[in-house]
Amino acid sequence: MTVETSGSGDVTRSLELLWGTAGRPSRGPKPGLTLDRIVTAAVEIADAEGLGAVSMRRIATELGTGTMSLYRYVPGKAELLDLMLDRVTDPGPWEPPAPGEGGDWREAVNVMARGYLVLYRAHPWLLKVNQARTVLGPSALKSLEAALTGLRGMGLTDAELISVIMATQSFVSGVARVEAQAVEAAEATGQSHDEFWERQQPFLERALAGGEYPLIASLQADAFSDEFDHFEFGLARLLDGFAALVRERERTGDGDPPGAGPAPAPEAGSRLTADG
Repeated sequence: MTVETSGSGDVTRSLELLWGTAGRPSRGPKPGLTLDRIVTAAVEIADAEGLGAVSMRRIATELGTGTMSLYRYVPGKAELLDLMLDRVTDPGPWEPPAPGEGGDWREAVNVMARGYLVLYRAHPWLLKVNQARTVLGPSALKSLEAALTGLRGMGLTDAELISVIMATQSFVSGVARVEAQAVEAAEATGQSHDEFWERQQPFLERALAGGEYPLIASLQADAFSDEFDHFEFGLARLLDGFAALVRERERTGDGDPPGAGPAPAPEAGSRLTADG
C-alpha cells in the first residue's frame, strides 16, 4: 500500500532543485543549512522510522532550525520526496559492468537485481511510494544509463531493453516487499513469524485431514521453509528466460540494434521507476 506519490508537487520546482538551476535561498538562510542537509535528514528519518515520520517540522527539529527556514530551500514535502528518491536511486557500487570491460548482459542483470535488493532493504520506504510519475533527476538518469550500458550485448530492441529493466525491478521489489511486510507485521503485532503460524497449526491440521485440499496436504514439510531462497531461485529463472529470447534473436537475426536512434523522453505513463 502506497503512502506517498512522486511528482505530486510542483514538478518544475523539483526539477530545478534536482538539476541545480534553482536560485539560491534569499532573506538570510540559517548559516550551515543547505538543501543537501535537508534531503539527507529526510532520508535518515525515513530509513529509521518510515516515510510517515518525515515532515518539515520533524526535519527542522533534527537540524536545529525553525520549520519556516526549510521553505527557503524546498517548497514542501512533495518536492522533497522527489529529491529523496533521486538521492537514493544513484546506482553507486552496483553499477553494472559495461560490455568490453569484462562484463556481459547476464552479469549486468545479476548485479542490477542484487543492487535493487540492497536498495530496498536499506530504504524500505521506497516500496510505499507510487512512482508512476517519476521526476527524472541526475541519479535517475545515471541509473538508467548504467542499466542500458550493461544490457547492450543482449541484441534486443530498445523497448525490449526497457522491459528487461522493468521486469527485473518488478521481481526484486516483489521479493523485498514481502520481506518488509513480514518485519512490519511482527513489529505491529508483537508476535514473531513462527508464533503466528504456530497458532494456526491446529486449525490447519484439522482442515487438511478432511481430504478437501489434497495437493496442499501432500506438500513436503519444508515447502514453506525460510531456508529456501526465493530471490536466488526467481532471479535464475528470470535470467534463463531472457537468455532464451537472446538465443532466439541470435538465431533469427530479428530486432533492431539498441541505441540505433536518439532516445525520446519517457512517455506519459512510463513505469520505469526505482520501485518497478
